[in-house]
Amino acid sequence: MNFTKRLFLGLGLASAAFAYSQSNQTVLTGAVFLRVSPDARSGGMGDQGVATSSDVFSQYWNAAKYPFSKVSSGVGLNYTPWLSKITNDTFLFYLPFYTFIGDDERSTLSASINYFNMGEVQLSELPLGGSGEPISLGTSTPNEFSVDVAYGLKLSDNYSMAVTGRFIRSDIGGGFNSNSTLKAANTFAVDVSGYFMSPKHESISGYEGRVKGGWAVQNLGPRLDYTGDENSRSYLPTIARLGIGYDLLIDDQNRFSLSGEASKLLVPGPDETTGIIPNVGVMEGIGKSFGNKKSIMFSGAAEYSYDDAFALRAGYFAESPEQGSRQYATVGVGLKYASFGLDLSYLINTSKINTALDNTLRFGLTWNIGSETYNAQDY
Repeated sequence: MNFTKRLFLGLGLASAAFAYSQSNQTVLTGAVFLRVSPDARSGGMGDQGVATSSDVFSQYWNAAKYPFSKVSSGVGLNYTPWLSKITNDTFLFYLPFYTFIGDDERSTLSASINYFNMGEVQLSELPLGGSGEPISLGTSTPNEFSVDVAYGLKLSDNYSMAVTGRFIRSDIGGGFNSNSTLKAANTFAVDVSGYFMSPKHESISGYEGRVKGGWAVQNLGPRLDYTGDENSRSYLPTIARLGIGYDLLIDDQNRFSLSGEASKLLVPGPDETTGIIPNVGVMEGIGKSFGNKKSIMFSGAAEYSYDDAFALRAGYFAESPEQGSRQYATVGVGLKYASFGLDLSYLINTSKINTALDNTLRFGLTWNIGSETYNAQDY
């Protein structure tokens, strides 16, 4: 294998692993950017969002939350620096949009763009014989992105479901022309999700409360083909999420929320004996993933909100040491003025394994461009 090909393949593996442990049992996938929490609000709540209250960034976590939105349409923008300790040109950019359709305020249409820029890579190789100054091969700009559209519908006053279609492109070669067989990989995926919000009921000390719950199966689709070799295709990061939350409505202005989420990669891990990842179909791979009982991740979070104008958030995320050993605490704050909102979050690594987002500040902007829905009156 020539140097250029080794470099590109190494870059592809790095994009799948640089945020996670180098454990030989870690489940690796292609398009790993789809596993990274793209918004600052969820980033301040332990990287969870399947069962939290609806916001403009719900597209990534659970598009079924949109029919419970308090505003009829909105657009968001989030910027996440990546590996900020060692580089300043690697980042994640997320742009979602949603709107209600129809007069009954029961269905929504939403879309988003998720773009991961891996920065500029200087390429070189050694001359024949392996001695002398390296020969410059130019630069490469590897990147990955997805574009998706979702439809959400309230099936009852308290439960909704959504279906999302997603186009994914992973160009870890960055368009660099060489004799490498590595090429950009394209595929499609589907999400299916549901969301439940109970009616208000009497809670602690006479306050009102409500229960929330959500689930999602995400990134169901064909594997990514980087080389044209059937035996080396990469699995998508298919994942299942299940969460529950509780809102304590202290009064019309003060709300305190607790939530928890469990998620599992539906991707087969390496064989414990050979270390080889099974080359099977997507559905068979999902079945084999349940043999890996340690590939479950957990997060818990708390959020205090005052008059929907100010919010404080905290959370914690943990996974098995054999599966990546990501363990970190998060804090965040949200501010809103008129139709505009600003969210900030900060990640504090608590594991011995470094994480790409350690000590990273994430930024999110929200613009509510519609009018209030009847959900606002019910809340």
